[in-house]
Amino acid sequence: MSKQLVLVIKSVVVLVCLFGAWQAVVTLYHLPPYILPGPAAVLFAAQERFPSLINSLSITTEEALGGLLAGIVVGVAVAMIFAQWRWLRQLVYPYTILLQTVPIVAIAPLVILWIGAGIPAVMVVTFIICLAPIIANTTQGLISVDENLVHLFMMHKASAAQVMFKLRLPNAMPNFFTGIRISAGISVIGGLTGELFAGSTRVGEGGLGYAILYANNQMETAYMFALVVAATLLGFSFFFVVMFLEWIVLHNWHESSQPQVAE
Repeated sequence: MSKQLVLVIKSVVVLVCLFGAWQAVVTLYHLPPYILPGPAAVLFAAQERFPSLINSLSITTEEALGGLLAGIVVGVAVAMIFAQWRWLRQLVYPYTILLQTVPIVAIAPLVILWIGAGIPAVMVVTFIICLAPIIANTTQGLISVDENLVHLFMMHKASAAQVMFKLRLPNAMPNFFTGIRISAGISVIGGLTGELFAGSTRVGEGGLGYAILYANNQMETAYMFALVVAATLLGFSFFFVVMFLEWIVLHNWHESSQPQVAE
């Protein structure tokens, strides 16, 4: 039996044990469903409201993915500018840290106020929360090239574009994917946060964040748990897609994506 299959089996066993412990707590302490529903109640609520759940999931996926992709494009462009001009990096780079230090719950209401409620505003909130990790990690990868290699390129009269695209960018790929992995996970958080403030144009319909708030107000705790599980699975999906893309790009040449050999 392969190691991967054993790992999958162990993970499934742990998951089953967690669900069993959850159900046992609900049963032993006779907790009412509006306080803590059991796994069966959550599953039933998800099946009963499945069309609404899928609709909310699709909206949040669109918002989170749109903000993440925009963050990748802008983040890589900014990192390349920082790597090309050191004086600009030293002048502006510290201010990009502000994107991480300012709480997103403080920014979201302002974005909604300026842009208006809707998917574009939530995408902007997601974009803001995803941008800083991509800039920081990609910049670090671009400027961490061996100076001897840079000098070698210059000896062969390579242009600045050739140094950037044939040396610095390949060198920065591991850092680039590290930044995307971080941003992929928090992009769902950005989407949910934006939805909590943006609301919805139709009562009871919206992304996962709005649906969670609506279910909480209606005391539909089981359905609220189902929405939380859907949001968690969405975050995991983004994360594992990025890991798969990283493996495709790096596994043939970079040691970080190659199997570890026991010494």
